[in-house]
Amino acid sequence: MHRRPLLAGLLVPSLARADGWQPDRPLRLVVPFPPGGPTDLVARPLAQRLGEALGRPVVVDNRGGAGGNLGAEAVARATPDGITLLLSNVGVLAVNTTLYRSLPFDPVGDFVPIALIAGAPVALVVRADLPTPTLRDFVAWTRSTPQPVPYGSAGAGSPGHLVGEVFRSVAGAALVHVPYRGSAPALQDLLAGNIPAVFDPVQSPLAQVQAGRLRALAVAAAARSSALPEVPTMAEVGVAGIEMTAWWAVVAPAATPAPVITRLADEFARIDASPGWRYDLGRQGITPMYRGPSEMPAFLSEERRRWGAAVRASGAVLE
Repeated sequence: MHRRPLLAGLLVPSLARADGWQPDRPLRLVVPFPPGGPTDLVARPLAQRLGEALGRPVVVDNRGGAGGNLGAEAVARATPDGITLLLSNVGVLAVNTTLYRSLPFDPVGDFVPIALIAGAPVALVVRADLPTPTLRDFVAWTRSTPQPVPYGSAGAGSPGHLVGEVFRSVAGAALVHVPYRGSAPALQDLLAGNIPAVFDPVQSPLAQVQAGRLRALAVAAAARSSALPEVPTMAEVGVAGIEMTAWWAVVAPAATPAPVITRLADEFARIDASPGWRYDLGRQGITPMYRGPSEMPAFLSEERRRWGAAVRASGAVLE
């Protein structure tokens, strides 16, 4: 009567070997930002699902500082055995290569890409009481004010800042950047009426937009956000050429063995294809957008070019 459980138990190791590498201890997924930020919205459910797939816990390790560079450096110096991974946002692997005069790691040579996980468009959000119901109205309003209109972002060189600067140039809006230390304080000042507008990935202001306290005027993407389907893209309302998605990808230290990379990439592909994962991210305005190890180098190269151009246009430089 105990034969079936015993047989099931014996099958587990063989399935693991069929999939290649199998970790022998808990994994560490480094998030190079403090807890509670946008990257955590992806990291926590991703770690849970990866742990279930591998049969080992995956611990989220928040290591904030220097725009994500400290956490990235820690992973670059970690043992390349698949146990320590980095969940990077667009900033660490694409923006910072141009934004910072020097980095404590080589974003190309010190990592091996595993998978692109998800992305979210940057949105322009304003106070609900601002007399600018559309993007065109907002641009016209900025031009009519005596001084440039301040807009907030999560910080100098953040996706919101860079999209804001590209938008200012392309749309001819009279704007001036006000950097904050993260999305939360920028949105708090927006709600308090201290600034009239914020550029930020859509998942950060989503709850306040849905509650009617903030208004999203447009998203900087090729398609509308599934979480805010009534909000147009910038191209739809006449501001073309601004398609800049904030994204998250998992990388490992350079020299991590190929079987480890393949196993992890396969698990991330399975996670991405699961309806539950897509639903959980979609309701937060985040879109699964899997790319595997073979596709990632070209993707990262193009993203460094795209965001690097935006950094140079903004004039932002950090030490």
